[in-house]
Amino acid sequence: MNISAAVDALSELLGERLSRSKSDLDNHGRSESHFPLTPPDAVAYPDSTEEVSQIMKICNEHECPVVGWGVGTSLEGHALAVKGGVVVDFTRMNKIIEVSPEDMDVRVQPGVTREDLNVDLRATGLFFPVDPGANATLGGMAATRASGTTAVRYGTMRDNVIGLEVVLADGRIIRTGTRARKSSAGYDLTAMFVGSEGTLGLITELTLRLHGQPMAMSSAVCAFDTIDGAVNAVIETIQMGIPMARIEFVDAAGTQAVNAYSGTDFPAVPHLLVEFHGSDSAVAEQAEEFGEIAREHGATNFDWATSEEDRKRLWDIRHKAYYAMLASRPGSRAIVTDVCVPISRLAEAVTETIADIEETGIPAPILGHVGDGNFHSAILIDETNPDERAAAKALSHRMAERALRLGGTVTGEHGIGMGKLGYMRAEHGEAWDVMGTLKQSLDPKGVLNPGKIIPQGE
Repeated sequence: MNISAAVDALSELLGERLSRSKSDLDNHGRSESHFPLTPPDAVAYPDSTEEVSQIMKICNEHECPVVGWGVGTSLEGHALAVKGGVVVDFTRMNKIIEVSPEDMDVRVQPGVTREDLNVDLRATGLFFPVDPGANATLGGMAATRASGTTAVRYGTMRDNVIGLEVVLADGRIIRTGTRARKSSAGYDLTAMFVGSEGTLGLITELTLRLHGQPMAMSSAVCAFDTIDGAVNAVIETIQMGIPMARIEFVDAAGTQAVNAYSGTDFPAVPHLLVEFHGSDSAVAEQAEEFGEIAREHGATNFDWATSEEDRKRLWDIRHKAYYAMLASRPGSRAIVTDVCVPISRLAEAVTETIADIEETGIPAPILGHVGDGNFHSAILIDETNPDERAAAKALSHRMAERALRLGGTVTGEHGIGMGKLGYMRAEHGEAWDVMGTLKQSLDPKGVLNPGKIIPQGE
């Protein structure tokens, strides 16, 4: 490994677009979650796929680690350069290349954010539905197989990425998939790279599936006296086949944090936030059916929103919930959990988790995309208190083990990064070794995002 030689060669290639300033290195060494500052040796800002290819050839030759970077919103340390090396920041590769309204797809560079894409699409009557909350880049969302509030209806990045352009470790440029809606031609390489977290290649272009903007939308927030009532309302709604666009859960502690942060006055009890998409009549019918189910499970205080302004206000509150939770304990850092279980085991998982949190005594509000069995707890710790950190880690560990026991996964959408490596053997068994074999085949020198996803010499 010769990082300094690689950085010198990249400086000749990129000039001022290779940064070694302390502020830039620190900015690319931070995480949204609890991981410590881990600055790289340099930050590269490519303009094109060809430059990314040249960067990879240089770094591969010198066995210099390379980590892709979108906007740094990941929560499991995915983009931290734990082995040093070069972070490739895709900020400058932010063009919307081609929109095809007739085929309902779009080609974009990886630095385009989901909000910018949807602003550009407004006049077409189409939109891109995957909404992880943060205004993440589409390249980063694909690399982490992101999900979010609308996954219950529109799916995750796995379902909405049609094809990719990827630069491999040795600098080769490949394309996966076509714009056809289906294919049985060979291995599904697109699916392999989606969720690979930059360990198999750097994504330099995406072809994404678009959806028609619904004629009507209706959103609501409703309160429940008990967690069981809220969760069972979700389960029955899904089992009845009511086509929810979003169905989100916030527990009592999360609701109190939201009230303090956003100036709302929701009752300090568990809440569901829901949304329906479709025609005027379909949305009205779906909302009525959900209302009946929710009331049977003890729902009260329905607050319906149909105008764009009111709906935006409601979902803005949800998107800021994480920051509201952080603010509820000033100076804290969050260890953010991310488990997903079969819908039939959701009530059991949430109820056991709440009891576990109460026993631990550390603030840990819960929220989640419960329409697909996915929920999170933001465990708020005082970083200067080692006992709290240890207790929070233990709580997170028990949540992960519980998810596996109930037939679920340790991460529904945040990915593995370095935070969830310890659970890969338990979840995947020998299939984890197969992932390592794939990594070795495509990246024999181990330069792409080392320290993430694959076995690390158990």
